[in-house]
Amino acid sequence: MNIRNTLAVAISAVVLLTATGCAVSRGQETVGAYVDDAGITTLVKTRFIENKQVDAASIKVETLNGTVMLSGFAKNSTEKMTAENIARGVNGVKMVKNEIAVRP
Repeated sequence: MNIRNTLAVAISAVVLLTATGCAVSRGQETVGAYVDDAGITTLVKTRFIENKQVDAASIKVETLNGTVMLSGFAKNSTEKMTAENIARGVNGVKMVKNEIAVRP
């Protein structure tokens, strides 16, 4: 198994193990929706890691009720759009808000 796959599996395992033990905060969503959102976030980050055009460490992913919010920094507009397209392609994503800033 190569290093990228190992890292992706490790990140997925940590997120899934910690997300299931967290309480839902501020009544924003049900526990099931929270777990679904955690799974979506994990899949988006995993696909970022697998894609050589996206620097997964520079882009933050948050999900609430199927809406994915991307923030952080990209090297160029191509990386920004690639990250958005990857997020849109994940099953369960209803909408993507792309707040990634392109570094000058």
